[in-house]
Formats: sequence, C-alpha cells, structure tokens
Amino acid sequence: MEGPPYEKDLMRLSEILGALHFLRPLCGGDDTPSWRTQMEDLLESETEDEKRRRRYIERFNQGYRGFSAIYRDCTPSARLAMRQYVEEGDSIISNVTSRYSR
Repeated sequence: MEGPPYEKDLMRLSEILGALHFLRPLCGGDDTPSWRTQMEDLLESETEDEKRRRRYIERFNQGYRGFSAIYRDCTPSARLAMRQYVEEGDSIISNVTSRYSR
C-alpha cells in the first residue's frame, strides 16, 4: 500500500468515522461537526491523490454499511460499539499526531 507510514491508521480511522456516521444518529446523537464532516476534513488534509482518496471513501462506506446492515434500532451493543469506536478513533488520532506531527 502506498502512502505515509500512518496510512493503515488513517484507513482504520476512515472506517470508524463511517460506522459512527451511521450509529450516532441511530442512537439519538447529534454531533457537531458530523462524522461525515470530520471525514471530509480528513480527505481534504490527507488525500491529494485520487486513488488514495477513493480508498479512504471506500473504508468510510464499509464502516457505514457494516452497521447499517445489522442495526435498525439503537441497542446496548450499538451503544457499546459507539463507545469503543470513539475510544479507538481518539487513540488513532493521538498516536498519529504525536508520532508524525500530523
């Protein structure tokens, strides 16, 4: 895979953002900025190459579709997944910014 050394982390972050974009509204969350807006910011700051941009978008969509295929209502497991994804996303952001000054 081409890209910077933190590429794998940002791909995972894209997937997490997609999952949260589905789950938060399902469970009554009204986040500002939205998870989609945060994804757009990530794309703008990290993807000048169109192939790379498409890979990030696909990962976002995978995260979204993965949960939309399973959940129709907010359940305890959906809430748990949200908490875990927020924590994992925070960890990725912290790691990438501290290690790579991004």
